[in-house]
Amino acid sequence: MMLVYRLSYQEPMPPFDALQPRKVMAIGDFDGVHLGHREVIRRAVADAESLRAPAAVMTFDPHPREVLGIAKYAYSLTPLERKLELLEQLGVDIAYVVSFDEQLMRVTPEQFIERVLLPLGLDTAIVGFDFTFGHRGLGTPDSLAQLSKGAFAVEVIRPFEIEGSKVSSTAIREALERGDVAEAHKLLGRPYAVRGTVVHGDARGRTIGFPTANIEPEGLYVLPANGVYAIRAELDGERYDGVMNVGVKPTFASGGVPVPTLEAHLFEFNRDIYGAVLEVQLISRLRSERKFGSVQELVEQIRRDAEEAKAHLLSF
Repeated sequence: MMLVYRLSYQEPMPPFDALQPRKVMAIGDFDGVHLGHREVIRRAVADAESLRAPAAVMTFDPHPREVLGIAKYAYSLTPLERKLELLEQLGVDIAYVVSFDEQLMRVTPEQFIERVLLPLGLDTAIVGFDFTFGHRGLGTPDSLAQLSKGAFAVEVIRPFEIEGSKVSSTAIREALERGDVAEAHKLLGRPYAVRGTVVHGDARGRTIGFPTANIEPEGLYVLPANGVYAIRAELDGERYDGVMNVGVKPTFASGGVPVPTLEAHLFEFNRDIYGAVLEVQLISRLRSERKFGSVQELVEQIRRDAEEAKAHLLSF
C-alpha cells in the first residue's frame, strides 16, 4: 500500500534519518498522469528497484498555475485522489503531496532544495525536461543538479512524443475543449474518465423512456465540450455501455444561468443507483448539444445516438 504524506513549506520537516533507506523520487505536478508523466514515474520505479530503495513521487496541490491566478487550473484532469490511485498502480511506494501556496511560490530554488528536498533523503531526483521550481520558475533541471551539490543525483527524462508532437497536459486539455476525447485517450494512454456520485435530477429522462444517471463529479474535473458521447461506465466492478450528455439541456432550458450537467443513459440498465459512485469513460463524441423543436424529436435523436454509440463501443 502506498504511503501518502502531506507536506507544507510552513512546517519545516525534520532532518532525514540516516538509518532510513534513501529514495528515488519523481517530481512534478503530474496532472493527468499521461504517457509522458508515466515515463518519468516508471524510471523512478525502475531505478528504485535496482537500488532496492523506495520509489517516491512528489506532487503539488493545488495546481501551481491555479495559485498563479490562472482560474481554469482549478479544474484537473485527475483530481488529487484519482492521481494518487494512478500513482499507486504504477508501483509508487511513497507519495509526497506538497501544499502549493503563495509562500512556496516565492521560495528560491536554493530554499526549495534545502527546505523541501534534502530533508526527504533522496538518492536520485527524476524530472521531466521542462521541470521548473522556485520563484518565477527560475529553477531548471540543470540548476537542480548544480544546486544540489552532489547531495543527490538528477536524471532528466526527454519529452515523450506521439507522431512528432509532445504529449502534455495542455494538449489534453485542448483536446477536451474541442470534445476530441479520442485524442485525449491517445495522449493519456487510457480513456478520459470522470468519477462522481449519482444524484437526483429532474427525472425527465425516465418519463421519455431513457432513464439517466445524473452524475455529480467528486472533484473539479476538466469537462469535455458540451455534447453527446459514447461512454463505458463502471459501477461496483461491473462495466456498462451507454451515452452521456454533457451540457445544459437546451431543449428544456427555463431561463437563468445554465449549469452544465452530466447525464448518463446506460443500455439495458434499470436499477436505482442514487448515491452510488459511477466512473464514466468517454470513448467518442457523437454530436454537439443542440435544442430540439419537440420532445418527440429529442427522443428520436436519442435513439439514433444510442445506436451510433453501440456501434462505436462494439469496436472499442
